[in-house]
Amino acid sequence: MIRFPRKTGLCGVPFAGLFAGLATLAAFHAAAPASAATAPEGSTLQISPYAGYAFFIDPFATLRQGRMRAKDAAHYGGSLGWQWNRVVGMQVGGGYTSTEVNVPNGAKVNFYHAHGDLLVSPLRGSGWDLYGLAGGGYERFALPFGRRHFGSLDAGAGLHLWLTEHLAIKAEARNILIVSRRPAASKDNYALVLGGLTWAIGGKLKDTDGDGVPDKRDACPNTPAGARVDARGCPTDADGDGVFDGIDTCPNTPKGAKVDARGCPLDSDGDGVFDGIDACPDTPKGAKVDATGCPTDADGDGVFDGIDQCPDTPKGAVVDATGCPRDSDGDGVPDGLDKCADTPSGVRVDKDGCPIEVTEKETELLDTGMIRLQNVNFETAKATILPESFPVLDVVGQVLGKWPELKIEIGGHTDSRGSNAYNQHLSEARANAVQQYLLQKFPALKADQFTVRGYGESKPLVPNTGTLNMAKNRRVEFVVQNKEVLRKEVERRKLLKP
Repeated sequence: MIRFPRKTGLCGVPFAGLFAGLATLAAFHAAAPASAATAPEGSTLQISPYAGYAFFIDPFATLRQGRMRAKDAAHYGGSLGWQWNRVVGMQVGGGYTSTEVNVPNGAKVNFYHAHGDLLVSPLRGSGWDLYGLAGGGYERFALPFGRRHFGSLDAGAGLHLWLTEHLAIKAEARNILIVSRRPAASKDNYALVLGGLTWAIGGKLKDTDGDGVPDKRDACPNTPAGARVDARGCPTDADGDGVFDGIDTCPNTPKGAKVDARGCPLDSDGDGVFDGIDACPDTPKGAKVDATGCPTDADGDGVFDGIDQCPDTPKGAVVDATGCPRDSDGDGVPDGLDKCADTPSGVRVDKDGCPIEVTEKETELLDTGMIRLQNVNFETAKATILPESFPVLDVVGQVLGKWPELKIEIGGHTDSRGSNAYNQHLSEARANAVQQYLLQKFPALKADQFTVRGYGESKPLVPNTGTLNMAKNRRVEFVVQNKEVLRKEVERRKLLKP
């Protein structure tokens, strides 16, 4: 049976306490800042010189009936290891101790130890790994009056604390049990307490998003596949169109032009002036436009030159190529008179062409000082808004577009599944995604109107006791911060009712 040391180790520290010390070092290293070094990923060759102390716990039962005991002394050596992955590896190595045995007038003895071990690391962090080892070895005791050779069984534990991507502090303790045909010799039990450095050759650092910049140096860890990045790991966008280089198939888009998912400029009305630069994005096909993309109207009747076929068009209505009123969204209210020109097909609208939902959400805003959405859906465990939620957010965008003076907090809320820290981060990321969608879809909205905050699971509306309740708690809230603006409007509308 392998027995751990009963003696006091180097500098008075009990040998058994080394294992607690390894766990403590690992805990402190795990609590280090995110900028701490991280262990390499994949297979590595590991070279480890070390020094330490040899504890000769039992008398030499193999020599002179066990009456001799060697003095504890310094031990020097090293190992060569192959780490297949972060969990399993192997190492070979050996060391040397020069000491004395307790015979009259003393006698020098040299202790040599070689070993081969299997390493298993069940406990590890980004910058540390605590491993156990088991294997066999070869022991040689060289005394003035003879030499002895034995096999051994080795067991122990060790710790790597990574200082850089390829250099770690190594601490290791192993117990050595002599294997011999003589029963008395098989009770010999020795121990080594070692410390040194490990140099890892090969391997690579973790790169979650595959952009070529390791996570520890990646300032933008969620880069989309295919995007080019700078030295910090952040996507580049040379033409500033919002589509990253590498994904952008039209890399020279003029500044201010709106683009599609491929990064190519949009020209909705086909007048040769790109959306975003086009000050009149609904120009009828065939109409002449100026440099800003707006049609010319020499006679000022609102009907473009040479194409007026509907002379009774209501004032303010936008007309088509023939001079007749247009209704782009098909809601029955002519463009120009339609205050909500992008109403989805089939949606009921009021006299101004705005969806009834817009009026309802505006009423909710005036009555409660906030708009609460529980039907904004995202990809699972991500902050990517699903297309089915775009119409819901479009309604909010149209409402807020009427109130440019409002200051709005966009708050993200989750249910209780997952850790607090994870839910906090996820809710903030989703609230940011909602803000970015609104700013991109509604250019009239300004970034300084909004603040973003993630509440995680901290403010549930109902207990998280079932699927329905959890769905209610997953929500996005638009809360007015300057409610005095709303109060003035409420009072104004009250006066208008009589």
